Order: sequence, then structure tokens, then C-alpha cells
Amino acid sequence: MKSLSEKVSGIPPSATIEISNAAKKMAAEGVDVVSLSIGEPDFDTPTHIKDACIEALRRGETHYAPSTGIPALTGAIAEKITRENGFSARQGEVIVTCGAKDAIYEAMEAVLNPGDEVIVLDPSWVSYEPCARLSGARARHHALSPATFQVDDTLLEAVGTRTKMIVVNSPSNPSGAVLNGDSIRLIADICRDHDLFALSDEIYEKLVYGKEHVSLASLPGMAERTITVNGFSKAYAMTGWRVGYAVAPRPIVRQMEKVQQHTISHPTTFAMFGALAALRGSQDCVESMRREFERRRDYFVPALRDLGYATAPADGAFYAYVMVEGDDMAIARSWLREAHVAVTPGTAFGTPGWLRLSYATSMESLREAVGRIARI
Repeated sequence: MKSLSEKVSGIPPSATIEISNAAKKMAAEGVDVVSLSIGEPDFDTPTHIKDACIEALRRGETHYAPSTGIPALTGAIAEKITRENGFSARQGEVIVTCGAKDAIYEAMEAVLNPGDEVIVLDPSWVSYEPCARLSGARARHHALSPATFQVDDTLLEAVGTRTKMIVVNSPSNPSGAVLNGDSIRLIADICRDHDLFALSDEIYEKLVYGKEHVSLASLPGMAERTITVNGFSKAYAMTGWRVGYAVAPRPIVRQMEKVQQHTISHPTTFAMFGALAALRGSQDCVESMRREFERRRDYFVPALRDLGYATAPADGAFYAYVMVEGDDMAIARSWLREAHVAVTPGTAFGTPGWLRLSYATSMESLREAVGRIARI
């Protein structure tokens, strides 16, 4: 047999999915595992969204759709961006994708060339570098301050002659940090001064606690060079629906559309009608889930600190990022083996010596996890 793709062979599997699968295997074998490893809301998709999808199925919305998404949804996304995110978006600047992850992959394929460099701010979500590498580009990692998790002038040192894009994620997976105004302005200044693209992953924008989310594209001169990625998984508990989107200048969207046409064609047609209901319907469900995540955070993060763990600022998303002494991979394995608590090692996010604990689970499970961790 001939050899397989060296490009794909050199890319590691997703650490978050790998840990989650190990925990699920133990649970299937009868082990009582408290899983804090996966970034998925534990709530069910709100009823009115499911009903809209069911109704779409019943009326026959089971055929091909336009490759950028059904017009009603692309229009609603443009309206939402213009209304909520501080910059103007037109329908032709929107593409609906098979989840936000697909939007990131398509954006990098559309913009990057082999040999280009992408700056990734660590700690960073596990799929940014693999998506860049699949496009033929190279990721250059830049560590944020472990004290503040904000951007400072040292970011300039990461910019080289091959740099083409900076990836921004706020609120952050895994740290839960929200970039402040100074950080966002500094990133914008660097992008404008060095003629760089920005990919702004804002999938957790609705899950912010006591801070303000600022879209990078809302800053002067940034809408024309920013690809804003978002979706429905986190805010509306729609992870399995696989509906995301990107908003970008029309030339970039046209490039992404070609990638989509030759891969997934478009997201599932009837699922897009559910996403439309999510945007057009009451947002009370989003706020209700946000408040519950905040309630859990207000218990979980102080409880971990009481156990002696330093944590990142948990101002958004649903993660506690804790510092540990020693090999984080070995510690994560020992927690799973000895305490039956599944967490994700920080090495997966480019920051050894940390663990990511998701509080997207019940308060009862969080209290049980704290008790087990305390006995380690």
C-alpha cells in the first residue's frame, strides 16, 4: 500500500475529543465518571428551535439549499451582526457553515497560502493550528500573560515577514478570559499597521459575566480585514446541529463558498430553519442559560481556589482554567484513573502546567467533582 498523506499524518487528533471518549468508555464500563472535559452545554436545545426544525421537515425542507445558506438565515445573521456587534454586515458577506469549526477551516483555506504564518494566542483552542496546517500555513504561537491573559506589546515580536493572519478568541476557550478594550485595540493596530487579516472566533460571545464583549471588526478599519466566526452551538445549546457562520468581506466569502461547494455543499437544510428560529425568536432562553452558567462559575471557581489552585480569569465561556504543579498530561490521567474526574490537559491548548475544567454540567456534579479533587 502506498503511504498516506504526510500533512494529515503530522496533525494530532483533537485532545478534547480524545479525553472525552476515554471518559465515555469508562462510564460505559460502569465507572461513575464526572466529566468536566467537553465544551458542550448540558441543556437541551430550546423547544421553539426544535419545533421550527420539525416544521421545516414536515413541509419538505429536505432538499439542496444555496451553498452559502438559506437566504432567510443569511439575512437574519447580517441583521444580528449589524444590530449587536457594532459593525455593518450585508447578506452577501455571510456564509452559513457546518459549525463554527468548519467556518474556521474554510476561512483559512480561503485566505492562506503555503508558507504563510498565522499567529495563535496561547492558550488557544486545539483546532486553530491544525486548520492552519491543513491550508499549508504555519502557526506561530504567542503566549499571553498567565497573570492577565491579555495582549501586550510583546505581540509585535511575533509578527514576521510571512505573517498573514492573527487568530483571536474572546471569550476564550480554554481560559474563559475576555479580551479587554486595550487588548482588542492593540490587535487592531497591529493588523492595520502590518496589513494582516484577523480571524475573530466569537462563539462564546453570549456567555460573558460582568464584562463586555467587543467584536474586533467593530474597530475602525477592521471590518474589511476581519473574518468573524460564530454559531449556535454554545449560546443556544445546539452543538449537534452543526450550524455556524462567518461574516467577512465579500471576496473572502466567495473564496469560502468555493471550499464549501466542493466539500459539504451546505449545512443541513432543515437545521438552518432551526437556527433561523434561534435568531428570530425570544432570547430569554439564552439569558436563562447564561445566568445558570454564571451561578455555577460563582461556586466552582472559588471552590477550586479554596483547594489551592490558581485560576485564569473566568469572565466568559464555561471553563475554569487551573494551574497545576507537574506534568499536566499525567495529572489529568491520574485524576481520571484515581478520582474518576475527566479534565483536559493544558498541553492541548499550548500551555503545559494547566488543566481545563468545564462547568457545563449540573451543580450536583460540580460539587461531587470538587469533593473528589480535594481527596486526590
